[in-house]
Amino acid sequence: MSLPIPSTIAEVTAEWLSQAMSVDIGDVSMAQIGEGIGVSSAVYRATLSGGGPDSVVVKLPELAEEAVFTSTMLRMYIREVRFFKELATRSPIRVPASYYGDVDEETSHFVQIMEDMGDLRIVDQNEGMDLADARQAVDELARWHATWWNDCDDLVKSGSIVALTDPIYPAVLPVVFAEGWEKLNAEMKLAPSILQVGAGWSARMPSLLHSINGGHNTMCHGDYRADNLLFDTDGSVVLLDFQLTGQGSGAYDLAYMITQSLTPDMAGEQESHLFERYKVGLIANGVSEAETEDLWDRYREAALFCLAYPVIASRGMDLNDERQYQLIDNMNTRFARAVDQLDLFDLM
Repeated sequence: MSLPIPSTIAEVTAEWLSQAMSVDIGDVSMAQIGEGIGVSSAVYRATLSGGGPDSVVVKLPELAEEAVFTSTMLRMYIREVRFFKELATRSPIRVPASYYGDVDEETSHFVQIMEDMGDLRIVDQNEGMDLADARQAVDELARWHATWWNDCDDLVKSGSIVALTDPIYPAVLPVVFAEGWEKLNAEMKLAPSILQVGAGWSARMPSLLHSINGGHNTMCHGDYRADNLLFDTDGSVVLLDFQLTGQGSGAYDLAYMITQSLTPDMAGEQESHLFERYKVGLIANGVSEAETEDLWDRYREAALFCLAYPVIASRGMDLNDERQYQLIDNMNTRFARAVDQLDLFDLM
């Protein structure tokens, strides 16, 4: 008999965890973690006594209704559970071990229990990645994309990942973008370049997604940014959060990481270098050079699409919270840099 999926963290008891993890857990204490970092899930550290690990991480749907709505419509909770069940063993980047995961695909009600990797080094996205970490993240991203290069059609058909051309995006994103746009304009001061692009973003979005998914594609992580990367003592990456896995150009992940996880000065100085490093990494991992020829065009289009992240995320965030406000403000500032230096308004 399958276990009931907990509705709240209070239902994740020692007895429930013992059954889910097939170990004898004597006691459990919960603490919420990642506030102001994750915006689609509520994340907890469960400290355990008895058998099994000393602690695990438990993910449930976010507490904010706006975030739950978007996550449900975009199949985000389904994608994460399916990643751990079906795809994690193929990942060339280290990911947390999964102890248990379940999702109701009718309602998207879900729970995911995974390895606690809180002892690894974290890079605060608000501070930005240094060049050594950025290079390592780019190298490992190239290996990730090469693993699934031109090999995602079956994953899309099965529903394990979602193509960027899926009709759900033009059906949902303009609505939630408009809500976030109204909130940001009311609660923050936006740069002129953001105001210029944002006014026509929803109309441009469907053709952007079509182009970013065209040609040679792969499995995109979808949220490849500093707050979802941990670094081991040898500098290698541990990758978190698989709720936006999709089919599209690898340039999508690369543009999001560079434009949103590096400070504007760092991105401006290192963007072309990191882009070329990524291409070299793809070729070293078996992708033909001819298949990388249009990546710069896809990179710029993906950078333009990245306005979606701060705008839509803001709907479920408390902008009175200093960390959450700073994250959205930094994402906006970094997007404005990309608009100016990459001539993104020309793509409108």
